[in-house]
Amino acid sequence: MGKQFDEISAAHQKFIEDQKIFFVGSAAEEGRVNISPKGGDALRVLGPNRLVWRNLTGSGNETAGHLARVNRMTVMWASFDTRPIILRCYGTARTLHPRDAEFAELNALFPEHVGARQIYDVSVDLVQSSCGYSVPFFTYDSDRDVLNKWAEDKGPEGIEDYWRTRNTETLDGMPTHVVIDDDT
Repeated sequence: MGKQFDEISAAHQKFIEDQKIFFVGSAAEEGRVNISPKGGDALRVLGPNRLVWRNLTGSGNETAGHLARVNRMTVMWASFDTRPIILRCYGTARTLHPRDAEFAELNALFPEHVGARQIYDVSVDLVQSSCGYSVPFFTYDSDRDVLNKWAEDKGPEGIEDYWRTRNTETLDGMPTHVVIDDDT
């Protein structure tokens, strides 16, 4: 059933690229564990032990706060339309904000988006595949455009204001460092 690997193989990468959704798990040493669904064109495999994913502005910012405290992340994919497979990449990640030097280079790997908030540069130390025998079949219709329209309507200044008023702390009050002049 389950198998473990030291790196992302070509077959794993193909599986990852074929998926329409992935899930990200993070947790600090205390407080809530966070699992976030991610969709759209938001992830790239850059090598056998490296992947990056871009986080767009949204209602929460748990991952950034968790990684500032405990540097660990799990990224998971589940096949909803082909062979029953679940794939997880375990590792550590660096949080890059638009103000960071490497952000622009990695952000250029993705379509332009005014709401680009962070890039997570993940170092993968374990890949695990397991059966997805109980995962139901779902049919993909399309990506939602609600977040894109919301971000475009806000514009760059509105997005930054949103970060300051809604994204500076996790649910448990941990600082996310989304803005450099935050006091949290």
